[in-house]
Amino acid sequence: MPAPESPDGPDPEDRESVGGGADDAAGSPAKTFQILDLFSAERPVWSTASIIDAVQASRSTGYRYIKTLHDAGLLTSVRNGYYSLGPRIIEMDLQIRLTDPLLLASDGVLEGLVDTIGHSALLCTAFRESVLCIGEYRAPSSPTNRFRRGQRRPLFQGAVSKVILAHLPHYRLKAIYAQHEQAIADAGLGRDWAEFRAALGTIKRDGHLVTLGEFNPGVYGVAAPVLTPQRTALGSVGVAWDEVERRDVELEQAVRAVTEAAATISARLQERQTD
Repeated sequence: MPAPESPDGPDPEDRESVGGGADDAAGSPAKTFQILDLFSAERPVWSTASIIDAVQASRSTGYRYIKTLHDAGLLTSVRNGYYSLGPRIIEMDLQIRLTDPLLLASDGVLEGLVDTIGHSALLCTAFRESVLCIGEYRAPSSPTNRFRRGQRRPLFQGAVSKVILAHLPHYRLKAIYAQHEQAIADAGLGRDWAEFRAALGTIKRDGHLVTLGEFNPGVYGVAAPVLTPQRTALGSVGVAWDEVERRDVELEQAVRAVTEAAATISARLQERQTD
């Protein structure tokens, strides 16, 4: 597929970047990859002009960003001047599925949870300041609109998120609190740093978390952390079910099964690191 055509010449405001200034050298990679964040299920195709406007780049700089991503296979041209995410991402997704240590360590574990609980099981990890689902095993009766691989959740809501948050290193928690003080208070995790630490300390001591209705009314969530030997979180394992539709699920049984699943994954990861 054709790469984006270069403009006739640099815009006047882009002379410094064409000259290879230090600011441009530092900012270009971040700006280039920022383009990938524009694409979504709601808007999977973007025009060249819209991309350049969105990242607030000059015309020649924007063309250079797009060409870089196109040449790497991260963008593909769907018609003249319009782009979608590219085939290299599909290739990388397969590579992750085959090689990611956290996914490999969870092999068979999520399936066992579904057999025990009867509802979909999830494997999540921290990504930026959110939690990303990286693995799932769905029960036949599971609703299609539930949290799934590739979707993110806020770091301060839901069982799978909060058990990761509680086990992050102290320095990360300090930085997170400084940036999200109001969101933390709104989530009921504390009105100041001391309350925040106390709330996370309770989750940490329990080794699991049960939530009800944090995303969908009447839906239970149970999660436990996947831990390193240093007791920091690599991720979390979770299940969810509707309390009305699934009255047969025993909460204590769910907590026990999820905690054991997370411990199994943690142990497998540690064993493979020492091989």
